[in-house]
Amino acid sequence: MYFIDPHIHMAARTTDDFATMAKMGCVLVGEPAFWMGYDRSGSNSFYDYFRQLTEWEPKRAANHGIQHHSWMGINAKEAEDVGFAREVIALLPEFLQRPTVLGIGEIGLHKCTRNEVTTLLELIDLGMKSGEQLLFHTPHLEDKYLGTRMILDLLRADRRIDRTRVCIDHCEEHTIRAVLDEGYWAGITLYPTTKATPERTVDMVEIYGADRILVNSSADWGPSDPLAVPQFMFVMRSRGHSESLIQQIVYDNPLKFFRQSRNFQFTPPDEA
Repeated sequence: MYFIDPHIHMAARTTDDFATMAKMGCVLVGEPAFWMGYDRSGSNSFYDYFRQLTEWEPKRAANHGIQHHSWMGINAKEAEDVGFAREVIALLPEFLQRPTVLGIGEIGLHKCTRNEVTTLLELIDLGMKSGEQLLFHTPHLEDKYLGTRMILDLLRADRRIDRTRVCIDHCEEHTIRAVLDEGYWAGITLYPTTKATPERTVDMVEIYGADRILVNSSADWGPSDPLAVPQFMFVMRSRGHSESLIQQIVYDNPLKFFRQSRNFQFTPPDEA
């Protein structure tokens, strides 16, 4: 069965990871802009990073038969300095027009500060003015619930938001119901230390169903697994779930979400 990893940071992974993912059936990845493990020294660093995501990574992926799309944004961890964030936001319109860019992401909150909210509101406004899809990062661990509620409140106050074109990512057991109840896509991240395991993710699918669920690895420079989505598939099978349900979650759902982007083009592997 083919699968899609809708949120993975291949700029932090090796070419061998692309090769292994392809052998396991990966045909498409979505790569959001994120914090690379260090604070950038200036907005030019972001410019080069955005070029990497839109020029180099699609070529690396294509060498292994994987199609690569990306999201442009400034991660919440780097959004505290509003002046610096505005310099980065000024770069985004150029890259949002590039053919493999899905929208604005990942954006959101880290420590839920006033300055983070200021930056986030400016990113949402840019997205609404340019008709973009949005991908949100929710905070880690103890700040998860507060940050998710704050993001939902901000979006609810903006009448321009089309909730079917928004994904609230890194959902866990205490936040997923609110995200789904308000009509958004819910991303569940299979990350070994700060997010969800495959077993917990299957629990959530069994409770809430498969509609508007996106399962991803968010594999990056930290302890993470670029094969986390196949691990989820294995646990689904071990619990007796049907192949059609597994395919809906790991293939059909990401395509349904991504196809709302004006820049998204995908050739199914059987037609390539």
